[in-house]
Amino acid sequence: MSRSPTEPRLVRVTASDNVATVVNDGGLPAGTCIPTGIASREIVLLEDVPEAHKVTLVDFAPGDDVVRYGAVIGAATEALPAGSWMHEGRLQLPQVPSLDNLPMATSVPPAQPPLEGFTFEGYLSPDGTVGTRNILAITTTVQCVAPTVEFAVRRIKSDLLPRFPNVDDVIALTHGFGCGVAIDAPGAEIPIRTLRNLALNPNLGGTPIVVSLGCEKLQPSRLLPAEKLPILQNEPIVVRLQDDKHTGFLDMVHAIVAAAESRLEQLNRRRRVTRPVSDLVVGLQCGGSDAFSGITANPAVGYASDLLVRAGATVLFSEVTEVRDAIHLLTARSATPEVAQALVREMAWYDAYLARGGADRSANPSPGNKLGGLNNVVEKALGSVAKSGTSRISGVSGPGERVTTKGLVFAATPASDFVCGTLQLAASMNMHVFTTGRGTPYGLAMAPVIKVSSRTPLAEHWSDLIDIDAGTIATGQLTVQQVGELIFNMILDVASGRRQTCADRWGLHNDLVLFNPAPIT
Repeated sequence: MSRSPTEPRLVRVTASDNVATVVNDGGLPAGTCIPTGIASREIVLLEDVPEAHKVTLVDFAPGDDVVRYGAVIGAATEALPAGSWMHEGRLQLPQVPSLDNLPMATSVPPAQPPLEGFTFEGYLSPDGTVGTRNILAITTTVQCVAPTVEFAVRRIKSDLLPRFPNVDDVIALTHGFGCGVAIDAPGAEIPIRTLRNLALNPNLGGTPIVVSLGCEKLQPSRLLPAEKLPILQNEPIVVRLQDDKHTGFLDMVHAIVAAAESRLEQLNRRRRVTRPVSDLVVGLQCGGSDAFSGITANPAVGYASDLLVRAGATVLFSEVTEVRDAIHLLTARSATPEVAQALVREMAWYDAYLARGGADRSANPSPGNKLGGLNNVVEKALGSVAKSGTSRISGVSGPGERVTTKGLVFAATPASDFVCGTLQLAASMNMHVFTTGRGTPYGLAMAPVIKVSSRTPLAEHWSDLIDIDAGTIATGQLTVQQVGELIFNMILDVASGRRQTCADRWGLHNDLVLFNPAPIT
């Protein structure tokens, strides 16, 4: 039987939680009588509580632990009777968990039965990787050439691409790196390997065209070894704008267009072939999160993640600052002590990076996250790791590294949506799943992005931007398992070219943003 939309609805994640989250669109007014889930007890709201925000289910004294997800997310800063609004100003951030004496591979989940018989239609690349798209990429060694390359790409799309119907798109891999940087400084290897591995992403066929200015610090030979470049007349395809043979701007453009035509002919011969799900590399990310993200969208994505792992795929979860406060949960479920130690290594590196910049984890969450009921980074981290499902963690990679491990992998990245997406593409991601509670039109040109909303009101308000509504979990219409299966099946359909995501339908593609912790000179 359906429930009235005005009936008070709250979500209490575990039996030990002493706060619950308001589900009702628009929140609940003071005076509302609500069940607590504790010994059939009911309480009356003492003040208005917005949607996605927390209600105290018991009386709190100053310093009492506030528990959500069965974990302490902070301490009450004042006395609060049951029925109060627990918001950021009433919650003290706890100390960051120590990286010493963590449980190391002590609770490794047992391997689940293999999931067999699932396939998708993808593009096999010469290096053995498989793409979900067939894209011509023109990569660049320095920002100086970006406007010229973008001009050439517009011409290629209008004049050449219609002749090559089996090629999905032509894109420019432009960035702000390449010169005016301390290219040999510690940390500089991160943007360099990111650019290298972006150019080798499976959706690009593994062999990009490179455009160089000529005088920059990041020379083509440092960006990519010659054997990784496409060949034209026995020479690697590298266009250097400062070469004497280019007499003016239009001549430079002509050289890029000519190289693109040769590469388009190669790509146009590719066809989709049936491939096992083990060829998928699926990146998971959340942005514009709210308090529902950790109880609807992220757990549903986690269920889909477990299905992908059982089918042999590689699944990437990331965002160091948004898992840091749940690190003890991750090291415990690592496949080996060595994997757990690699997780600790990445957390420690980022702790030091933030400290050098005079920042700490309290800079996360964002103002929008807080409006959506996420009071601090502890609460955000506990909800964020739900995307990783329940599988053992089989590997860890540093920022910009190419991932080759199957199973669930932690690909270390900052939490910034654009930087995380860029680094996951460098890790060889060929499919992306993005959860959101507040909403974002985020998309990527290099890989399809499936958008999952944590709330039904968002999915209804942005019906042409959200692909799957996980808010149905909070309202009781569907289960985590059912929404997870919807996500899993949509991944296979989109990867095969049978369905199009909202972001791709509108051509919403954010810029690539490099992570460069090295100095700029």
